Amino acid sequence: MTTSSKWNLAQGTVVTGRWKGGKYVVQRLLGQGANGIVYLVKHTGSARLYAMKLGFDTLDLQSEINVLKAVQRTRLRGLGENRSAPYLVEVDDYTHHGREIPFYVMRYVKGEALRTFLAHKGGQWLHVAGLHLLQQLRTLHEAGWAFGDLKPENVMVAPSGEVELIDYGGVSAVGKSIKQYTEWYDRGFWNAGSRTAEPSYDWFSFAVVCIHLLAEGPLKRAAQQLPQTRSTNDLLLIVRSDEALAPFRSWLELALRGDFRDTLHACQAWKKLVTGPYIARRVGVKTPGWMIGAFALSLTLLGCAVYLSLRF
Repeated sequence: MTTSSKWNLAQGTVVTGRWKGGKYVVQRLLGQGANGIVYLVKHTGSARLYAMKLGFDTLDLQSEINVLKAVQRTRLRGLGENRSAPYLVEVDDYTHHGREIPFYVMRYVKGEALRTFLAHKGGQWLHVAGLHLLQQLRTLHEAGWAFGDLKPENVMVAPSGEVELIDYGGVSAVGKSIKQYTEWYDRGFWNAGSRTAEPSYDWFSFAVVCIHLLAEGPLKRAAQQLPQTRSTNDLLLIVRSDEALAPFRSWLELALRGDFRDTLHACQAWKKLVTGPYIARRVGVKTPGWMIGAFALSLTLLGCAVYLSLRF
């Protein structure tokens, strides 16, 4: 069954699963996409916070659920069952004004959207948040999917720099066409390649996200060109000329050209880049001591996760 109209749930609304009886209290809106609305909810039994997506279309939402199940299997296989809480928590239907609305509940990272996080913490924290984000994409790619609609609003960042992707509406099977995209981060918008779902599409999107966050003015000017004149060269020119992007220059060039072997290679290149002496000097000069410690701890924990995933 489908829901044909878009709706909003007020704070405090209790969403009760029709089949499993799970009860969740709406805390606030997290985001809205073409095929559903994502809320922050609290489970009444445990008081734990989760992200809940209520879909406009049952079949469309089921496609996302299949993706999340595949991602969860990949995480458990690669990182061990005790690595984190279950990714996909519950799937059910909710009766709202006589309509059956499908929903799923997933793990929630308490934090802020990527742009807000960097505004509060400082641009240097893109180093660690980016590494966590690439690890998320690696898991997704190894499960046979591309995220597709990668943009700052879809990236939640915890105070430690841990990242969670919150809307899987644009996820597409590798080899298929990208289902959803946002213009600036879309490879096709820049005449830089097809809209085929593949890891390189996500690398490109993440590279443009970095440019947008650190060099928004030049990116906006480049995007205002006629569609037929936009190209990868416009983005490469920004990367090579804007000082704010200097620490990421080599990685961004590879990502924009799609030259990584795979996402593991992209992760390794980013990690090498952000743990280098140039980054350390920048963080040391601009960052308080407590933040340097948190930054180093986050990188250490992530390094352990990478080691375990490669070993097992």
